[in-house]
Amino acid sequence: MVERQLRDRGIADERVLRAMAEVPRERFLPDERRRDAYRDGAVYIGEGQTMSQPWIVGCMTTLLALGGEERVLEVGTGSGYQAAVLAATGADIYTIEIFRALADTARARLKRLGYGNVTIRHGDGHDGWPDAAPFDAILVTAAAGHIPPALTRQLKPGGRMVIPVGSVYGAQYLILVEKSAKGALRTRTLLPVAFVPMLSGLR
Repeated sequence: MVERQLRDRGIADERVLRAMAEVPRERFLPDERRRDAYRDGAVYIGEGQTMSQPWIVGCMTTLLALGGEERVLEVGTGSGYQAAVLAATGADIYTIEIFRALADTARARLKRLGYGNVTIRHGDGHDGWPDAAPFDAILVTAAAGHIPPALTRQLKPGGRMVIPVGSVYGAQYLILVEKSAKGALRTRTLLPVAFVPMLSGLR
């Protein structure tokens, strides 16, 4: 996976490549889906949600430009795989999941696999995690109709947020949000993507 799906397709951050080589992707899927763990595509995990393909996980993680020991907010825990990759870079991860069943399963899985630097909350990601803010980086794993204001407020000056924005029925684009040292926001549209929608209201 690392050579064929990541390095050969432009993922060059060695910290990210090491993390993705280390995290056992198949352990984050239901037993009946494990055969699909390393295919080049999203994999269904239940509750209408998916685990992103390896390349998009590597791309989004790389865009955060993590150096180790950052505080990172993830919106959309899902199976816990992206959180594990982020944790394997050395960051402290706070991750929010709107589906209680997924949050509970991911919490147990990450504890069992030894990822002690991941904290999970069952909540609505549009609100972020004010009690743990500010964050050096924020990663959103579902497509929002707009960039939630709470997330930009909780991003530390000098920080980065990666978020898919768009409609589930129309175009979606991966957006990089950078906050300057003085708090000014700069957004860049990077590439077209396809994500499940970012939902509101606890499930």
